[in-house]
Amino acid sequence: MTPADDREREHVGDDLLAAEYVLGVLPAAERQETAARIESDAAFALLVEAWEDRLSPLNAGYDEVEAPAAIKTSIDARLFGAPIQVSAARPGLLQSLTFWRGLAAAAVAAFLLVMALPIMLPPAAIEPAERLMASLASEETDVRYLVLYDAASGQVGLSHVTGEPEAAHDFELWVIEGDSAPVSLGVIPAGANVHMGTSPQQREMIASGALFAISMEPEGGSPTGQPTGPVVAAGDLRSI
Repeated sequence: MTPADDREREHVGDDLLAAEYVLGVLPAAERQETAARIESDAAFALLVEAWEDRLSPLNAGYDEVEAPAAIKTSIDARLFGAPIQVSAARPGLLQSLTFWRGLAAAAVAAFLLVMALPIMLPPAAIEPAERLMASLASEETDVRYLVLYDAASGQVGLSHVTGEPEAAHDFELWVIEGDSAPVSLGVIPAGANVHMGTSPQQREMIASGALFAISMEPEGGSPTGQPTGPVVAAGDLRSI
């Protein structure tokens, strides 16, 4: 890997970290470290300001409402350590692509409404590169991933929010375009923040509005090249 590749990977990692900080999805300890870095790293502070500017227009689409009790309990738990009320398990996953797209739209809207931080700093200049975001989720599981896609570099950044694979299993990421067979982007590496590259074919699928989905596969990934286990989270990428 060349020094230029190293710098590009570092920039993409910082970009994802800045977005997660603005959305409020970082663990408490990592959030404190990131806040301290903003004070000492001017370049990183500009990334945070840029993400605040990108996401601030989303607030205009929502009126202020009282958070439902279940959501408020979850927020209290994140902020103050309050106990979380666990709801009963729901029935099996629906396999309809239409269902996933509807669910994904609701998940992205709810995710941004609940997690977005108030805008405290003036807007900064935005780089022209197109970026897309999705919240991969399901109402049937606790698996949640925040996804950021940089069209310029073809890098997919994933931030693990909740949910773990079963023993001797891995999560695998898929891109699905229309009625075409799913195409694997690979097994999702372990870690809170990970990056995955994409091929030219996969970039074309993403540009065409493909759906992202995560399935539970045997350790090492699907043995058939197609999803063999249950789909545990899915979502559409949206422009930001």
